[in-house]
Amino acid sequence: SCAPPQNYPLYIRSVPTENELKFHYTVHTSLDVVDEKISAMGKAMVDQRDLYLGLLYPTEDYKVYGYVTNSKVKFVMVVDSSNTALRDNEIRSMFRKLHNSYTDIMCNPFYNPGDRIHSRAFDNMVTSMMMQVC
Repeated sequence: SCAPPQNYPLYIRSVPTENELKFHYTVHTSLDVVDEKISAMGKAMVDQRDLYLGLLYPTEDYKVYGYVTNSKVKFVMVVDSSNTALRDNEIRSMFRKLHNSYTDIMCNPFYNPGDRIHSRAFDNMVTSMMMQVC
């Protein structure tokens, strides 16, 4: 999921889709945690190009990770807790891929910043990442 500084999701994707409402709730809760972490870091964050926030919080079923860009766009990734093969550096790498793909969308002259993301290339990139971790 990714969200601009105003905290409304521009893109949410979940697999399997039957838990989609639960994921929406988790993502909204996570955005508040991201804001708290950003506030706690204060000026230290300003000097960084992007910021991997790491594990935001674990639940019984999921691990929730966060990332924020220098323009305050937030990315949240929810991973099944049973997936122990996924390491921190792999999560960080996935966020970088998301950030790069998001940057490509922003460079599209037909994309209006703040609109929901409807991009086949972004969908394909997210799908390939999800297939790697499932």
